[in-house]
Amino acid sequence: MPTAIEAPRDKIYPDVLLAARNSCYKARDTFYECLEGSRNKPTEAVSVGLLYPLDCKKARDHFEKSCRSTWVKHFDRQYCAKKRVQRLLEDNSSRRD
Repeated sequence: MPTAIEAPRDKIYPDVLLAARNSCYKARDTFYECLEGSRNKPTEAVSVGLLYPLDCKKARDHFEKSCRSTWVKHFDRQYCAKKRVQRLLEDNSSRRD
């Protein structure tokens, strides 16, 4: 019978993974809501080139602490791509008018 010291290290704890993932998603959503709702000029740069206002810095820090760095990059790229497509669609619709 294995003791706590001899417990297998490769055991997966799905409830811990689920809680961490949910925490990450909540932090991500909070940051991007701040980004969408802010009227201040974006000043802080991120590795992907995403700019965000200083009043969202606290939400950004929490987002980076709650998620893996690869997830943060992925979500930033996804957000930038979504915004780029949105801008293109708005430009095309304004040209048609």
